[in-house]
Amino acid sequence: MELAPYLDSVAKQIDSMIDRSFGDSSNDLDKASAHLLAAGGKRLRPAVVMLAADAVKHGSSSDIIPAALALELIHTFTLVHDDIMDDDSMRRGVPTVHVKWDMPTGILAGDVLYARAFEFLCLAIAKENAKLRAVSMLARACAEVCAGQHLDMLFEKRDDVSEDEYLEMVRKKTGVLYAAAAGIGAILAGGNAHQTKTLYLFGLNTGIAFQIQDDLIDLFSPSNRSGKDRASDLRKGKQTLIRIKAREKGIDLSQYRRDLSDTEVDDVIRLLEDSGVIDEVKKVASDLVAGSNRMLDMLPPSPERELLKNIGEFFVTRSF
Repeated sequence: MELAPYLDSVAKQIDSMIDRSFGDSSNDLDKASAHLLAAGGKRLRPAVVMLAADAVKHGSSSDIIPAALALELIHTFTLVHDDIMDDDSMRRGVPTVHVKWDMPTGILAGDVLYARAFEFLCLAIAKENAKLRAVSMLARACAEVCAGQHLDMLFEKRDDVSEDEYLEMVRKKTGVLYAAAAGIGAILAGGNAHQTKTLYLFGLNTGIAFQIQDDLIDLFSPSNRSGKDRASDLRKGKQTLIRIKAREKGIDLSQYRRDLSDTEVDDVIRLLEDSGVIDEVKKVASDLVAGSNRMLDMLPPSPERELLKNIGEFFVTRSF
């Protein structure tokens, strides 16, 4: 089983559910809620939910597809609100929700996605106590995502954020939602405590690696490929691992906290590459994935286990 066709298959299933559930938007709030969902996406969190379930019990993913959609809705809710806080104008190649409508509608659209995620999670076919545990895990994850986003905002006012502080922020902002995706898949499939913990930690560490790679993509990828404003983290002074590693080498990136031309961004990239910053950042991400993949060896061999490992590798090699 190859990863790319598997991800395509999951994306088609999730897109079909989105179309059925959100396609007949009758008012502005419904349209705003569906806006980023309809713009596409890699649907990686749903894929993690389904692979984790099948790694525990082969074939169980077909029963819990609504839970996979729930994770995509929560992810999209965070994007809608993040775009408001960061004042970003583009996401997935389309105008952000608050730009296309207005800020109050953007806030409410995110809230709708948040609420409907729990509705879909409860539609999964699983034991009631498993669904209760899954709801609890997702609720805790959402609270931590909010805490992580708040830290991210606070860090913009500092120039002394440490690597450990950054990794803790990313653990909350991005890691816990991937952890919940894997953990919920395991729980709903009837996984035991050992299986659930293993998959949860796999999701947590690969989720941190995912965010580190996202920071690199923000810098390297042009807007027409990433679907977002290029180098927005650099221009806004976000405390990424790139900035932290650069500061450790005596490179001050604060001078780039302004509008930048593509040529200026390219100059920054060359500086960071020549100084070894980019290689060091990539190594942190790849080490996290390697450790997570070793943890998966505690699960019985299966095609789904191997696909989870492949997803981890994909997280740190993707360019969009």
